[in-house]
Amino acid sequence: MLRVGAEAVARGELWEALRIFERAAEVEVGDLRLCALVDVAVVTDRLGDHAGAVERFREALGEMRVDAPRMYPGALIGLSQALQNLGDLEGAQAALEQARAALGKDDAPADLRLACLVSSTAVALHRQQWWRALDLANESLDAARRFGPEQAGHPLMNLAAAHFETGRWELAQDFAGQALSAFEAVEDSSGVAETRQNLALMYTRTGSFDDAEPLLAAAQDHFVAAGVAHRAGIGLKVMGFIAEQRGQTEVAEARYREALHRFEESRAVIDAADVRLRLAATAFAAGRYEQGEEELAAARATYAVRGLGLHCAQLDYWHAGLLEPLVTQVPGLLARAVDLAVPAALALDAVRYELPDGAQRDTWNRRIVNPALRLAFRYSYLAGDARLVADLIESQCAGTTLDIDRLSAEPPAPLDLFEPFEPPSDSAAPLLDALQLGTALAAVAAGAGLPVAPPPRVAVPPDGHIALADWLEAAELRYGRRLRTARVITA
Repeated sequence: MLRVGAEAVARGELWEALRIFERAAEVEVGDLRLCALVDVAVVTDRLGDHAGAVERFREALGEMRVDAPRMYPGALIGLSQALQNLGDLEGAQAALEQARAALGKDDAPADLRLACLVSSTAVALHRQQWWRALDLANESLDAARRFGPEQAGHPLMNLAAAHFETGRWELAQDFAGQALSAFEAVEDSSGVAETRQNLALMYTRTGSFDDAEPLLAAAQDHFVAAGVAHRAGIGLKVMGFIAEQRGQTEVAEARYREALHRFEESRAVIDAADVRLRLAATAFAAGRYEQGEEELAAARATYAVRGLGLHCAQLDYWHAGLLEPLVTQVPGLLARAVDLAVPAALALDAVRYELPDGAQRDTWNRRIVNPALRLAFRYSYLAGDARLVADLIESQCAGTTLDIDRLSAEPPAPLDLFEPFEPPSDSAAPLLDALQLGTALAAVAAGAGLPVAPPPRVAVPPDGHIALADWLEAAELRYGRRLRTARVITA
């Protein structure tokens, strides 16, 4: 029964697989029953019932021996994935730490070690810890090359996501193309559909709607047929965005609402928060300002309670931008816009010191930071706050400094504590091509860069006050991130 269920999963027939696995959980005993429970949880998560999946994983783990070499760490990795989908990133990380401890033995299954690395990368991506995500993705791609090449699509797609979010769009699309080739080579229909959707999202965010739509439609057909509510919701959100950009406001809002319903049904709270930002944009554009504010507040509360400070900073910058047409008309709104824009811009600007090389810092600054700083400068100027404008200028003129300690120190140990895997004996030619090109791209992208230190604090003459002191304190409290070192330089 478990074998037949696995074959149904491979064909994309998730509801049929769920029926088979649930029947197996009823009639089998011992380890076979526990395997069936884990399989039920995995398929339930893929179908979008993430809360139900967590319950099933925990039920299985509660009855499982902690020394079960495959089943126990495998269930923990699956639990982590379901918790990520629910937005419980702390719980997801804790499950992965348990899995890593269980996989620390010399004879631990190498494919599960790879799965643990891939899932750890996903958590880092959710937390917008870009440097860590890039390190983990590179490490997991190397692990896939050594063992488990059929899983290469996952680290390749994680590399694509990390590079895209740090502004290296062309490189990201190249990695995504390699991931698609890798999934196609092993006939992984779910992996193909997810990668098509991810690639369509990249094209959409860069304004290439004609390139995005065929990929998006093909992926959506797969997810709707398979009953994968969460992924279908993501597709609807992207379709809504394309409609919004084409001026089809009613179509866009309908798709956003349907996507929100799918996410709430799946309890995918971070995705639900993301789509609320788009609903806020359509509400502001239609003059429904109160509704827009409600959507933004709901999204921000979701991010804040999960410790996603950078998400909050991006939302505040977005919120400040939505207010721009109104700041000169509504009394008191300009002060609020300044309060949103300046801390958000400072938080986004400070991300640069986390990125591993100059190319990434440059693209992050051009595509993310500069628009945010322009908005902060504009609002500060409109507010007539000469000291704030001057402090923003002095802070930017301070520039970036090399981190001499990190430059001279020994390179850090790899994030993975596992021993290297043995290389695979053979593999499908298209898959090897994808692996070789993906690994070569990763090596180039991870080329050594000069490490930089977090920005210093700037003392401004003649009174020696620290530029933006109150704003920095507010931003660090608001977003839970360190934005400056204790070092002080003079302007």
